[in-house]
Amino acid sequence: MSEPNPDPIVEARHRELAVEHLLFGTIRHLAERDPALLDALEGSLDHLWDKADDASRDDAAVRGVAQRFIRSLRRER
Repeated sequence: MSEPNPDPIVEARHRELAVEHLLFGTIRHLAERDPALLDALEGSLDHLWDKADDASRDDAAVRGVAQRFIRSLRRER
């Protein structure tokens, strides 16, 4: 295993990619057993927001990322 990158932006990207992979795989696994899971997740998107407290805040963009995940999972079924 390699050492964490000293650049915090690179390290954050590595974490994001790892979490995205693990989460996507977990949701895929669970949705195979309970197809209603994707409907429930999609129904929860109104409660998702961007936690930034500056001009970069974009709630719709965060919801859009989640929606793309769900659409991708639906296509795999």
